[in-house]
Amino acid sequence: MAEGVTRDDLRAAVASGVIDEGQAVSLQTLSDQRMGYRANMVGDDEPFELFKGFAEIFVTVGLGLLISGFVGLSVLLGNVYLVPAGIMILSAGLALYFTRRRRMTLPSIALCIGFALGLIMLIALIDNGTSLTFNTPLYTGLAGMAAVALYYRVFKLPFAMFVFGLFALMTVTGIVDSLAPPSNESPSLARAFFDISAITRYFDLRNSPYMAVGTLIFGLLAFMGAIYFDTKDPHRVSRYASTAFWLHILAAPALVNTLVMSNYVMGGPGTVIAIIILTVFTLLAVIIDRRSFLTAGLVYMGLLISQAVNGTGSELAPIITLLVLGVFVTTLGAFWTQARAAIMGALPDFPGKERLPPYAAGLSVSD
Repeated sequence: MAEGVTRDDLRAAVASGVIDEGQAVSLQTLSDQRMGYRANMVGDDEPFELFKGFAEIFVTVGLGLLISGFVGLSVLLGNVYLVPAGIMILSAGLALYFTRRRRMTLPSIALCIGFALGLIMLIALIDNGTSLTFNTPLYTGLAGMAAVALYYRVFKLPFAMFVFGLFALMTVTGIVDSLAPPSNESPSLARAFFDISAITRYFDLRNSPYMAVGTLIFGLLAFMGAIYFDTKDPHRVSRYASTAFWLHILAAPALVNTLVMSNYVMGGPGTVIAIIILTVFTLLAVIIDRRSFLTAGLVYMGLLISQAVNGTGSELAPIITLLVLGVFVTTLGAFWTQARAAIMGALPDFPGKERLPPYAAGLSVSD
């Protein structure tokens, strides 16, 4: 039986310059229309790739050693500003080869992280070397957004948009600090990663309204950006889909944590609202065909299930929670395409529906 053009073939063709991304999408669309999109899919329909082989790991280790050696040399020279500035220049220079020319995934990610860390270090040094009142998160976030936006423009690296989003979140933190300076009772962004009670206050609209609203707006903007890139590549064969993936990774926690946490901590009616919100997020994840968007809600699903089971007084609450959540995730994962076809078919036409990933032709890979 004749086989359609694979996504690996198209990625290789784009990387080698044989065709551009627009041509790749058009060619894949034609192939899918002739053979059936779902029947032509292999494996996961939400591509995610950190590295293509051990060669990329080997190169990344080498880059780490090279940059570390440069840092050591800069320290010996006694110029502290040379370290971060040099890391940025070296990372960008190496990216011209490993990202623009070779399109190597893991080395490109490592170089982008190095570029961002160099920028953060440089601003921190400038901050410490001046007597001005300096809102470090705000200025670091703004400078980082500008620099990484240019980085994305030059190198076309999807992961750079994830770093851009982190700088945007840092900017939100700086804006919130300027509107409502943190007190000893206010949770900091750093504490929120290590203290459960701080996480609760950090995302709760009642306890930290400025920060919670800020993260909510950030999540909405990241989600809108992700949908923009998703609709540019519904068949997910180009860098647009990968860019959308990284934005969804940012958007989902920001939205779920703020909306669900604010209601979950209330108890009673808030629990019901939290369940409704998680149900909406689950349907939204299926509609846009993004499992990564749903993953952020799994922790809260577990908390709600555990809360319900604990209400019965059962000593097996943790085990029952794991079993119920496991059955749900496994079942949804196994019948994702069938569920999506049914849901999309039942929904009325809405703007942009035709620009989402195909759903009508074939219900599963086995078909």
